[in-house]
Amino acid sequence: MARILGVGNATLDIINTVDRYPAEDSEQRATSQRICRGGNCANTLVVLSQLGHDCSWAGVLADEPDAKRICADFDRYRVDWSSAYQLTTGKVPTSYILSNERNGSRTIVHVRDLPEYPATRFCELALNDYNWLHFEGRNVSELKQMLDYVDTMHPEIPVSLEIEKQRHDIEQLFDYPDVLIFSRVFVEQSGYHEPTPFLAEMRKLYQAKHLVCAWGDQGAYAIDEEGTSIYSPAHPVSPVVETLGAGDTFNAALINAFIQQEPLDAALYQACELAAYKCGITGLTLPQQAALKPGHERPG
Repeated sequence: MARILGVGNATLDIINTVDRYPAEDSEQRATSQRICRGGNCANTLVVLSQLGHDCSWAGVLADEPDAKRICADFDRYRVDWSSAYQLTTGKVPTSYILSNERNGSRTIVHVRDLPEYPATRFCELALNDYNWLHFEGRNVSELKQMLDYVDTMHPEIPVSLEIEKQRHDIEQLFDYPDVLIFSRVFVEQSGYHEPTPFLAEMRKLYQAKHLVCAWGDQGAYAIDEEGTSIYSPAHPVSPVVETLGAGDTFNAALINAFIQQEPLDAALYQACELAAYKCGITGLTLPQQAALKPGHERPG
């Protein structure tokens, strides 16, 4: 078991399930609705906790009822939130999500009325207590200060960084982490139609030990320190129930495998496997048999 600190977002998710994606300027009845805690980093920590790790979250909360719902969900999954930065004003970030029953796709409209987690708070945390740090690539200027601090004061702690979308100057963060996890959206926003040439270019420019990119139902790609390209196919899912949180689950399984000192090919395989499992269920509650053990289902 490792002690993991995640720095990033926690949201209130309002998920309306529809039997088909609605046309613009139309009215449609949802088949169901649920309200739950979301957020990339928060989701990843919830999965890692279920995989047996001791997880803590550092993010921003407002003093209002929806924040209590978020904290209660963290408590349910044994994710410590005592490092949260709590404000007396504002509203927790809220995501309004359409989940399409036909193909499991999710469409998100996000509303935010809180600042990002400040570097000054992060540098006050007892980082010696942690075996792994995971960051969501959001506020670049604050996050650079955090990564600088870790690089200077705690270079022994492995760091992973999720890069979900283009943000101004986000490339200046790429030399810090041990593991860089790119989304398909980011790769395509960078002008690439395939992950392998993008990762090859990133390997020329940056020194992260592992460069990884999940590519949805086409599997996942990575490049190791020596520049060797690795591919893992997607695992079949029938039926696809919900893709919301699949990428966050992929990230959790990847981190779990690295903590278990699995090689990159096995880590990629396990991440694809658990992400596929998540696409076949609603929510992020995993049965005990879904937890990945050291050496589980190693490719080849």
